[in-house]
Amino acid sequence: MRPPGGCESDEAAPLWKRELAEAFTRAPALLAYLGLDSASLARDIDTARDFPMLVPRSFADAMRRGDPADPLLRQVLPLKSERKRVAGYARDPVDDTAARRAPGLLQKYAGRALLMPTGACAVHCRYCFRRHYPYADSGPRGKRLDDVLQTLADAVDINEVILSGGDPLMLDDSALAELTSRLAQIAHLRRLRLHTRLPVVLPSRVTASLCRTFAECRLRPVVVIHANHPAELGPATRAALARLRACGTVLFNQSVLLRGVNDDAAVLAALAEALFEAGVVNYYLHQLDRVEGAAHFEVPDDRALTLMAELRARLPGYLVPRLVREEPGAPSKTPLL
Repeated sequence: MRPPGGCESDEAAPLWKRELAEAFTRAPALLAYLGLDSASLARDIDTARDFPMLVPRSFADAMRRGDPADPLLRQVLPLKSERKRVAGYARDPVDDTAARRAPGLLQKYAGRALLMPTGACAVHCRYCFRRHYPYADSGPRGKRLDDVLQTLADAVDINEVILSGGDPLMLDDSALAELTSRLAQIAHLRRLRLHTRLPVVLPSRVTASLCRTFAECRLRPVVVIHANHPAELGPATRAALARLRACGTVLFNQSVLLRGVNDDAAVLAALAEALFEAGVVNYYLHQLDRVEGAAHFEVPDDRALTLMAELRARLPGYLVPRLVREEPGAPSKTPLL
């Protein structure tokens, strides 16, 4: 057995790729795996392929068998309601286009910039605010990447680079190590932040070489995971988070408030407790970014504020996340008070 907090051996490093290759890409197969009758749900399921389903088996294993309303299943099952056009919902709800400084490089806030080295993810969350993002036209590769790194080198006011996407942990260990090394050569950078869902949905991605990259990096590594429900923090995910802590990363979580998933004070409190036990700071609870196709997930602001009041009554202050919304052009996330 692997010792607690230790990284898995190099021999096991390709496991995450093998697991990803076996991910569910068709709703009937996932529903059958969960003991659900796809025929009875057929009228609700969307079979179009413009934003295809992708669900690792490790994430499916955390779902409740036989429950069509399982909160993890709800996050990933494509529904025909995504086809509805709803006023106020857009393809670029947070105006990423206006924040672009170079291909694959965005800057919205002072002191930090966001680099998207890949558009790939290990899971396709149906509420994803970048589900329509033109990654094929924006990926920083080859000379594009050289230009992006030069842009960062010239921007002495930037001290933190955020790797996002897509999901930066979809890069191979060697590619991520090379990118990290090149960023570390920019003298005015101090922190490297990764926004990733993989430790939650594909815990085997936290490999020995990934741990070494973080441990040996000059930049202070910060990993922001994305968990919305306590059922997402099973033993394998907690072990992956322990490995990340052991190699020196600071861990935060950001959630999205989602109708039918976590719009319940007891669920949010259980998530807060589970994150604390896993050594993760429960940082942000986001109101839904109004992306086209996700209107059925929205929780009204008055309900969100009521939930926060209930959380403050249940939990010590350090376990209560900040309820925020991202507003295009704002200098920071906007708190909902």
